Amino acid sequence: MTGGPESFGDDDSLSTIIQLASVSKIYGRDESAVTALRGVDLTIRQGEFVAVMGSSGSGKSTCMNIIGCLDSPTSGSYFFRGAEVDRLTRDQRALLRRKYLGFVFQGFNLLDRTSARENVELPLVYLGLPPAERRVLAGKALETVGLAGREAHTPSELSGGQQQRVAIARAIVANPAVLLADEPTGNLDSTRSHEFMRFLSELNREKGLTVVMVTHEPDMAAYARRVVNFVDGAVESDRQQAGVA
Repeated sequence: MTGGPESFGDDDSLSTIIQLASVSKIYGRDESAVTALRGVDLTIRQGEFVAVMGSSGSGKSTCMNIIGCLDSPTSGSYFFRGAEVDRLTRDQRALLRRKYLGFVFQGFNLLDRTSARENVELPLVYLGLPPAERRVLAGKALETVGLAGREAHTPSELSGGQQQRVAIARAIVANPAVLLADEPTGNLDSTRSHEFMRFLSELNREKGLTVVMVTHEPDMAAYARRVVNFVDGAVESDRQQAGVA
């Protein structure tokens, strides 16, 4: 191992941020065993916007869970900026998730009775930041996503698109190295979906944020600059594209 989360997270000179090497994942045993991933090799470089596609059961979500440190490979290795994740301690893996990975989910996962600012502050609470610093950083994150002045609003007082923006603010408030988005437009209508994707593309282009997005929608994947397609637990294709401006 070349270092833990304390040492690999801040070196922008390392162009490869995520590497899966011959990664397989099997659930169950013997006759009930199900192979979700079959020897996947995947490299993602800093600043890329990658859409991961595939039908249900193709392995795309399992791949995302491994990248997000929510699951572990049965065999093979996952490296994050050169550190082999499976060799990290449980505390180091937790720190990696909190400090270097931001998550956006289809269901937003906001706390209903909590203000937008307090929702955004949650990752900072886990990092142990003092209240005054949390408030400032959460305010800046909400301003970044166009929600300045809405800090005190609860999710029920916000539209679906605004709730998704709160979720993005929460994901980026700790300045992560990678944003992982799992079907992020699944609960949005077409207009809001494209609005969200334009904003995500802007974050990628202007701030250099590495984005890995699972989606089954080709028109959403069109915003990415690289599309990786999974079939039966393996990478079927991996192609570059211009991405929607």
